[in-house]
Formats: sequence, C-alpha cells, structure tokens
Amino acid sequence: MRHGNGRCNRWTLVWIAMMCAAPVVAACLAYYVFKPAGGAVNSGVLIEPQRPIPLDLTLWEEKDNKTSQRRLSTLRGKWLMLSVDASACAQNCVKKLYSMRQIRAALGKERTRVMTVWIRTDPAPVPPVVRQAYRDTRFLIADNAARALLAQWLPMGVGQIYTDAIYLIDPNGNLMMRFPVDLAPNKIRKDVARLLKWSGSG
Repeated sequence: MRHGNGRCNRWTLVWIAMMCAAPVVAACLAYYVFKPAGGAVNSGVLIEPQRPIPLDLTLWEEKDNKTSQRRLSTLRGKWLMLSVDASACAQNCVKKLYSMRQIRAALGKERTRVMTVWIRTDPAPVPPVVRQAYRDTRFLIADNAARALLAQWLPMGVGQIYTDAIYLIDPNGNLMMRFPVDLAPNKIRKDVARLLKWSGSG
C-alpha cells in the first residue's frame, strides 16, 4: 500500500514539475518558431531574457470621467500591444496608435485576445479627435515614479527612447517583442499572428 502511495506521490511531483516548466517550454517554442535553423523570420526584436511587468508599476486610468490607480500587471491574461507617448500625441504617437488598431482589427476572430494600451507620460488632455478615434485603447497615465520604472523596464534600440517603439507583452506579463515605430504594420501583424497561433494563452 505504501509502495502505491509512493508511486502516486512521484507522479504528483512530476506533474507539478511539468506545470512549472510550461512557461519556459512555451518561451523556447516561441524562440525557435521565430528563429528556425534557416534564419529568423520575425520582423520585430525578440526580447531576451524575459522582463516581467514590474509589480510596483502603478499608473492612473481615466474611465467614465473618473481617475483611479491601476497596476499594469492587472492587465495580464491578454496579449498587450503597448505604446508610450506624451498626451499631445504628435505624429509618431498617432502612427503607433493607428498601427496597433489596424493590426488588432486584421487579426479577425483572434483580436479578442489582444488589447491595445497607451501609456501617457503626462496628465495633459488628449486631443478630442485622438480620444474619439481610439476608444478601444486603454488610456493610462504615468507619474514620475512610473516613468522611471518604464525607462528601466522597456528595452530600447541604439539611439532610441521607449517612445520610438511598439511593445508586445505576453499574457503572463512578460515583454515578448519590440517593434520600431517605422516598421510596416503588416510585418508586425504577421509576428503577432504567429505568436497567437503557437500560443494557447490569452
């Protein structure tokens, strides 16, 4: 009887180990899907090692004429396309918001797995035309402390700052990819669609 219990306990430990290893296996799969033996097929930059959302990254969210605090980590569970810009939303900002909206729409039925997020670096009013055009995007505001965390967390290209890119975060809250602002939206869509295809999460 004890022998049977011991075997059961061993299988339980094996199962727990497999569950703990699942995120690592998924990350390796994503890596090798994007970088097969014949060469990389992704257009964006794969972020290694993983950079989870800082647990103390707290932002302000405007919703229904009210402002409340929200940790970015509470949005885990979906794939997040993230842009960071000033509230005035200059040309590059509008370009990124438009690209994210079009990419999400082009994913068809898979679009429900993706959320677009705009983190504003100041509390100034958003131009009404921008707010109206991107109502499906989550608008969040970063204070001084949050901006410092963003600068540490978000990787940047040589000579760039974090406003020069669109970032993709996986449903576990890890940065997955960085896309230059001048990259064609269709290339970003292909990368996102490939990740959605190979991942059952989000």
